[in-house]
Amino acid sequence: MSGRVMARSGPPEERPSRQINIVLRNSEPPVVSQSVPDSEAHPTAKVVPQNSLFTDLQKELDGLVGLDHIKELMYEIFALLQIASMRSEAGLLSGAQVFHMVFKGNPGTGKTTVARLVAKFFQKMGVLSKGHLIEVERADLVGEYIGHTAQKTRDLVKKAMGGILFVDEAYSLARGGEKDFGKEAIDTLVKAMEDSKNQFILILAGYCDEMDFFLDTNPGLPSRFPIVMEFPDYTIDQLIQIAEGMAKERDYILMPQAIVKLKQHLLREKMEGEHVFSNARHVRNVIERAIRHQAVRILNQYSGGSPGKLELMTIRTEDLKLDK
Repeated sequence: MSGRVMARSGPPEERPSRQINIVLRNSEPPVVSQSVPDSEAHPTAKVVPQNSLFTDLQKELDGLVGLDHIKELMYEIFALLQIASMRSEAGLLSGAQVFHMVFKGNPGTGKTTVARLVAKFFQKMGVLSKGHLIEVERADLVGEYIGHTAQKTRDLVKKAMGGILFVDEAYSLARGGEKDFGKEAIDTLVKAMEDSKNQFILILAGYCDEMDFFLDTNPGLPSRFPIVMEFPDYTIDQLIQIAEGMAKERDYILMPQAIVKLKQHLLREKMEGEHVFSNARHVRNVIERAIRHQAVRILNQYSGGSPGKLELMTIRTEDLKLDK
């Protein structure tokens, strides 16, 4: 077995609609006691019980653009926890699961947003007692002298108890080699995962290639993270949808020609940008800058009176100043 729970983005194979496709770290092969009748063998939409604990999470997930494979994986985890509860009530074995995760993807692809939802979800499902998120990076974990790093890391793990410790750009902990204090932070995190099983969840996040390299630097790391979520870059249409959503949240609307201009800009940025494209983060910066430019335009244009509600809401082409 590969030892990872992976969300697949390709078309599903023909399989029973109620089969939960989860790969767990177990040396024994799974036993399927009974197949689903042929009449139910065609894939259908997932069935969430009325008033289910998953309902609120599903609403928030549905509000996210794209990430279909992430949404599918979250439902698989929900199903696993529900069935585990039913097994316990039926007197069957239901061992505790490990939910430490690796998030792989470029900036602005939703990793932190999904981590917050995961924390809330596990709190509602009774896996975590608090469901809060502690977001850290290398500078928060690594100290300046021997022993300092271990203490800083232990303190952050303590704050994360009952919730999630989210380490962004986790691969940076392995960049300095054997003598770098980052290795001490990794060792401390691994020990905390063993000593505090099921008391907190550790999520390591970063670029795809860098995270693969990071996990390869320590043979014991990959097996400790049974769930890997990959966050692909957004398409241009998805980025436009995100932009319109961000504007709507702030009571603004984008004029059609402004959307055309934004789409052309995003195409150039993705194809010709000098740095790694930051996806939704880049779109947010563009929208916030356009709102500032719109404010200046309206103030200059309507210095003697009120522009009206519609004009106050409208982002026009000239508000999108996108030159480098």
